Amino acid sequence: MASIRLVGVSKHFGDVKAVDNVSLDIADREFMILLGPSGCGKSTLLRTIAGLEDPTGGEVFIGDRMVNEVLPKDRDVAMVFQSYALYPHKSVRANIEFPLKVRGVDKAERADAASQAAEVLGLTPYLDRKPGALSGGQRQRVALARAIVRRPAVFCMDEPLSNLDAKLRAETRAEIVALHHRLEATFVYVTHDQVEAMTMGTRIAVMRDGVIEQVGSPQEVYDRPASVFVAQFIGTPPMNIFPAGAIEPGDHLVGGRPEDTVISDDHATSHDRGVAATVVLVEHLGHEAQVVCAVDDHTRAIVRMNPSDDLPRNGDTVRLNVPEEARHRFDAVSGARID
Repeated sequence: MASIRLVGVSKHFGDVKAVDNVSLDIADREFMILLGPSGCGKSTLLRTIAGLEDPTGGEVFIGDRMVNEVLPKDRDVAMVFQSYALYPHKSVRANIEFPLKVRGVDKAERADAASQAAEVLGLTPYLDRKPGALSGGQRQRVALARAIVRRPAVFCMDEPLSNLDAKLRAETRAEIVALHHRLEATFVYVTHDQVEAMTMGTRIAVMRDGVIEQVGSPQEVYDRPASVFVAQFIGTPPMNIFPAGAIEPGDHLVGGRPEDTVISDDHATSHDRGVAATVVLVEHLGHEAQVVCAVDDHTRAIVRMNPSDDLPRNGDTVRLNVPEEARHRFDAVSGARID
């Protein structure tokens, strides 16, 4: 079993609470995404699972075994880093074989395992090259091959695609998803990119300031965000959050996805016509247009429109509204979702 269970895990660096009392269950063979902005504690939590950080408090279980005192090499976990961490003087083959060499695996067995891992990731033509002769995407695949050659129960990946360009990132993303299905292992994947989270994970744990704000499937987190933070972190463009009383009566905030927010040049002042706003920018993206509006000095809202529609112009006064069935309501003080 390669399930992971975190019970009240904390990690403090002096007075800084990088991870604060986190409890999380990750099922066997699940692809769990730890998502959040820089500094939210997601990498620290991943390193705590892998054994590279000792928790200040709480318990870490892999399968049925508590591993707080277990060395990283004995946890059956493979780590893939953002920086590739390849040996520049060794060939691709030698880099892939290295974890097995350290364990004393027979040379012939090492070579066979490295060849199989290279074939899975399309690296066979590059086995005799040095990392310096490879592209960024190829180096990342070597790092993945070095991890899978160990056949670990758990893969821990710390933003492995952030150094790649957009095209390579999309290609490697697909390779990692296919790898997960092929290996039937448990993946824990750290990223700040919500597109990666939405397209790769079976579940997402959204983190902020060392705590988990919400855990759910990508669609659940998108459709029913648990807080204003989650609502504006998941989705491109992010959810529009309107001030209390602007869209409907009450002292709560109202959110609406840009695709659900409607725009009109109707100047009627009736409250149910929504809130007045000023168009500050119209972005033409080919397949759609995004109309950026200023509701007040602190609030911006984006409306996604068909480029063939009659689009407003910069400086136009419009009214914005969100249909009743598409509204998300949040507490104005805590930011928590109101159902």
